[in-house]
Amino acid sequence: MNSLFEPYELAGRTLRNRFVMAPMTAARANVGEAEPRPED
Repeated sequence: MNSLFEPYELAGRTLRNRFVMAPMTAARANVGEAEPRPED
């Protein structure tokens, strides 16, 4: 297995390493299911 820190090609894109994070967004939630954004 290649190193986690070596470049990797995925779906026609070259990633700098193998660490990939899923998008964390309320945009994919169904209407009424997203929690309101907390006030800072």
